[in-house]
Amino acid sequence: MNDINAIAKEVKLIPRLIQAVILAESGGNTKAISAKGAKGLIQLMDSAATEVGVKDSLNPSENIRGGSIYLKKLMTMYNGDLEKTLAAYNADPAVVEKYNGILPYKETENYVKKIKAYFNALTISE
Repeated sequence: MNDINAIAKEVKLIPRLIQAVILAESGGNTKAISAKGAKGLIQLMDSAATEVGVKDSLNPSENIRGGSIYLKKLMTMYNGDLEKTLAAYNADPAVVEKYNGILPYKETENYVKKIKAYFNALTISE
């Protein structure tokens, strides 16, 4: 948890958001690899990992830092709009742009709801 708090402070995100994404993405499994190839706690795709300078997506600290940097980038891109940020993290920023944030994907809609529920339920000191 100290890693999450330190990284959150470094990238200027709320620690609960990082923890919520980790819970939704991997359930806390450091070795998780999705069917689509996303890796680690925060489930980074190789392209996103490269974009944020992650060399080993299965290294927990590196994975959390890289995913948090990517989340912050998306948060900035969408002017703090959490739903668009999470939709872009799940589906891809190009898809969010194509549909102006209203994605016709039940998976992404459920993903956003799940993270928001985790975010509201978590009690990490900030």
